[in-house]
Amino acid sequence: MSGLASLVRQAGWDAVLPDCGPDDIDRMAESTATVDKALAAGVRIYGLTQGFGPLVEFTAASEAEQGTSLIAHLGSGQGRPLDPDVCRLIVWLRLVSMRKGYSAVSPEFWHVLADLWNRGFTPAIPRDGTVSASGDLQPLAHAALAYAGHGDAWVRVENEWTLRPAAETLAALSAEPVEWPVREALAFVNGTGASLAVAIVNQQSATRLVRAVTLLTARIVFLLRANREHYHPGVAVARGQPGQSTVARWLRESLPPDTARDPARPLQEPYSLRCAPQVLGAVLDQLDSAGNVLLNEAFGCTDNPLTYETEVLHGGNFHAMPVGLASDQIGLALHQAAYLAERQLALICDPGTNGGLPPMLTPRPGRGCGLAGVQISATSFVSRIRQLVYPASLTSLPTNGWNQDHVPMALNGANSVADALDLAWLVAGSLAVGAAQLASMVGEQPRDELWAALARISPPLAADRPLAGEVRAARDLLAEAAGQLFRP
Repeated sequence: MSGLASLVRQAGWDAVLPDCGPDDIDRMAESTATVDKALAAGVRIYGLTQGFGPLVEFTAASEAEQGTSLIAHLGSGQGRPLDPDVCRLIVWLRLVSMRKGYSAVSPEFWHVLADLWNRGFTPAIPRDGTVSASGDLQPLAHAALAYAGHGDAWVRVENEWTLRPAAETLAALSAEPVEWPVREALAFVNGTGASLAVAIVNQQSATRLVRAVTLLTARIVFLLRANREHYHPGVAVARGQPGQSTVARWLRESLPPDTARDPARPLQEPYSLRCAPQVLGAVLDQLDSAGNVLLNEAFGCTDNPLTYETEVLHGGNFHAMPVGLASDQIGLALHQAAYLAERQLALICDPGTNGGLPPMLTPRPGRGCGLAGVQISATSFVSRIRQLVYPASLTSLPTNGWNQDHVPMALNGANSVADALDLAWLVAGSLAVGAAQLASMVGEQPRDELWAALARISPPLAADRPLAGEVRAARDLLAEAAGQLFRP
């Protein structure tokens, strides 16, 4: 977890990508020399002496023309651009890969790209249009096209991001548009950087979501005076699942020490409270597992062809199946956290489970509706999440003249998971508003600043009012609190 968080920080707006050191330069020079020797010996090399994709059997007339042709024909992406932080991470991931010494990239060309990245140049990359099989070809080609002065770039002015023409942005940096040799163009676009970057950001957000829902669970347990025995360390020790143990510890740490079960509460709470460590712990374990896969991918080389020792090797490292399956798992896991939060909201809105408080936590039953609208929306959010997190790896379609006959659709999946996360955080915000109303209903004065801030966001419902803005503000408060708890 900390490895991915560190990686994201290294790709941030204020970060600087270090120059290639002597070891980097030696590896890159050796890789370039390996390709030069193979070309001199008449070895056929994909993209250099041959065409691309199903056109590999056709001879390429010019290496120089091949580079331009590669990024031009792949400029078919569509849709809104990915977030600027994601776009910066995408380029950072490709630059880290390109200097590992497998890609036959010259240090001089690498430094041109890295220098522009360090100076803030951030291509605007469209989110749709790749199958993630020969790498995320279209998104990465659009990034390369931006470096060449085509399309748009993100520009940051006074902490606000805006879109500007890439040529104009390069000119503002006194930089010439980049001309892409085919070796560097292949190394840049034949990678999993786009789906990987989105999946990394998703994994980090989903992890914070687990922490936020844990905080809310503890708050509700305290307000209801539910049985904290459910979170005894011995329960987790008996089972041996690390995530369960971690979440149970978080719950115990978040509960005031004097929390005791109200004799009127059930000995065994409904599963949405009793089994929170088991559910959220399982989610946490899956997110950890996916994070390890993504971290390995981030520091690997996903080019084709690549060099290894003295050989030029043609392979398929660009196939984003590791990223695709990890992304699918993140989606399935985050749904469980959102669903648990929605069930907890239902629990506190129901007099049968909230200790006999009014339905929908309205102080004016009949005249008022309380949280009825908020609960309905949360239910809708969970339903939509289920649609969005259907595994993209199950939607493979052959393409590219049957050259790409097995594809992972990894970026499609990661984009859907990102949309699902937006909704999951709204479910958490809905539950937070419910927790604020529950606190006011039972007359509990907040003991710490987090819950005091929540009470200010969502004061008691003396009369019904629109709560959409309060849900969003509560979401932001919980996201910030969860982020602080994970910050090293």
